[in-house]
Amino acid sequence: MRIAQVAPLFESVPPSGYGGTERVVSYLTEELVREGHDVTLYASGDSQTSAKLVSCRPRSLRLDPTCRDPLVHHYLMLERLFENIDNYDLVHFHIDYLHFPLTKRLQRPYVSTLHGRLDLPDLVPLYRHYSNQPLISISNAQRTPLPAANWQGTVYHGLPENLYTFNPNGGKYLAFLGRVSAEKRLDRAIEIAQRVQLPLKVAAKIDPADQAYYEEVLKPILRRAGSLVEFLGEIGGRPKDEFLGNAHALLFPIDWPEPFGLVMIEALACGTPVVAYRNGSVPEVMANGGTGFVVDNQDDAVEAVGRISSIDRRRCRQEFLERFSAPRMARDYLKIYERIMAMESTRPDALAAVPRPPRAAGRVRAKPAADAEILQSIGD
Repeated sequence: MRIAQVAPLFESVPPSGYGGTERVVSYLTEELVREGHDVTLYASGDSQTSAKLVSCRPRSLRLDPTCRDPLVHHYLMLERLFENIDNYDLVHFHIDYLHFPLTKRLQRPYVSTLHGRLDLPDLVPLYRHYSNQPLISISNAQRTPLPAANWQGTVYHGLPENLYTFNPNGGKYLAFLGRVSAEKRLDRAIEIAQRVQLPLKVAAKIDPADQAYYEEVLKPILRRAGSLVEFLGEIGGRPKDEFLGNAHALLFPIDWPEPFGLVMIEALACGTPVVAYRNGSVPEVMANGGTGFVVDNQDDAVEAVGRISSIDRRRCRQEFLERFSAPRMARDYLKIYERIMAMESTRPDALAAVPRPPRAAGRVRAKPAADAEILQSIGD
C-alpha cells in the first residue's frame, strides 16, 4: 500500500525531546515500512525516517526562532501533498482539522487521527459542518464531546517493543514526566512526594506559553520542597529510559481530559507502575490495581503510592506488549485503511457511509474547558 503520513511541523519526527504526536507518527511510519508498505512522510527536514521524507520546513517550528506564523508552513505542506497525490493510495493526516476545507481536492481515500483534546466549545460547530470527515480517536474518552462525528475507530498509541528496557526492580524515587502546565498538575505530584517522603524527579519541558505559570506558581513550590524534588528539564533517549525504569512509580496527577497520555505506556514499557488521576483516557489505559492505581484525590494518591509494592512490574510490561506496542497499533490502523479503501467512492459523502463502531462502554465524561483556555499546539 502506498501511504502518505502527514505530520505536524512543530517538532521533528521523532522529536528530540518532548512531542507526543510526532513521536507516535514516527513509530507508526517505521512500523508500516517494516511491514513492507511504501510510506512517504511529510514532516520537517530535521526528521529521521526510513520512509521517503518530504521536507516541508528545514527545522521543526518550535526550535526555529525565525518562524512567526506556523500556519503558513502547514498550508505549504498541504499544497506539496496535493501536487503529489497520484503517488498515494491513502493519506493519513495528523494535523488536527487544518486540512478539512481542502479535502475535496484530494480525490484519494484519507483519514485523520485527532491527537488533541476535543472538549473546546469552538470545535462543536466545526465538526458539525465537516460531519463527513472520517476520523480516528486515540481513546474512547476523547470522543465524548463529539459523539456524532464520523468516527471510524479508536486506535491506542503504541511504542516499539525494544524502545524501553524492562526493569524488574525499579528504584526509590517517584517520577513526573511531561509538560510544565497547569493541567498536568506538577504541584499535585510535589505534594504527594512530600506526604510520602519519597524523592521526586521531574523531567519536563517548559513551553513559552507556560513560562509565567512556572515562574509564578511552581517555582515557589519547588523552593519550599527543597532537595526532595529534582528538576531535570527535558530528556529523551537513554536518559529517559533510565529515568522511567529506575522509578518506584510514575505520578500522572492530571486535571484535564487527557486524550491518551503517552507517558503512561512509556512507564509500563519499563515495568514501572503508574498512579494516575481519573480523567480522560486514564481508566482505559490503566488496569486499576494491576498496572498501578486510578485515583480521585490526593488522599487516594498518597495511599496508592504506599501500595505500589503490590503491583507486579512484569504485568506492567506484559500489558504494554499486549495492548500498546507499535506492531499492534500499525495493524489496527491498517484495518481502517483497508476498510476505507474498499469503498466504491472516495468522495467525502461516501466516506461518511462507513459503518461507525459501536459506542464504547465505560466512557469517561470530559470536563468542559474554560472559555479562556488556549490550545497550545496540536496533540500536546
